[in-house]
Amino acid sequence: MKKWLQQVIPTPKMIRENARLTDIFGKLLHDPNLWHLNRRSVAGAMAWFVRHVLTIPMQSIIAAGLAILFRVNLPISVAMVWVTNPVTSPPMFYVAYVIGCWILGMHAEGFNVHFWLDWHNWIGVIEPLLLGSLICGAVCGALGYFAVHGIWRWMLLHRIYKRKQRFQVSAASRVNTPSSNRQI
Repeated sequence: MKKWLQQVIPTPKMIRENARLTDIFGKLLHDPNLWHLNRRSVAGAMAWFVRHVLTIPMQSIIAAGLAILFRVNLPISVAMVWVTNPVTSPPMFYVAYVIGCWILGMHAEGFNVHFWLDWHNWIGVIEPLLLGSLICGAVCGALGYFAVHGIWRWMLLHRIYKRKQRFQVSAASRVNTPSSNRQI
């Protein structure tokens, strides 16, 4: 997984050459912690899912700023912004709205396109939508954080187990083979 991530995510040089990010963040992009692929930096980048649920202008720049502030993996943090896109946003917002209505004890409107396109209805939707979005973001962020830690730990233990097996096979083959240097 780590090798695949290293192939997919942009390099520090590519990010530094992006004029918009360099103009905003300048020398802060030179921090090596922003580019490390370790359990802490990747889990930290995944934990800030709450910023992805609320679609706001300039999400990528905000994600980059939070990654720099908390010193977590910058490319993964910025890439996670694209979880909310024109295809995934409507169902995510509707689920957040329904959860917010449930918590506030309000009646949730069905997924009727005419209701949602009429801007007069948006005033009554904002409160449950924001509350549901914050709750969904916090839950997804926590799940992402702990999932990365769990998967990373499982992969590490699996590699240790495989290395131990290779060592045991190698040691067993050395014991069972006759030595050619023995004198009789």
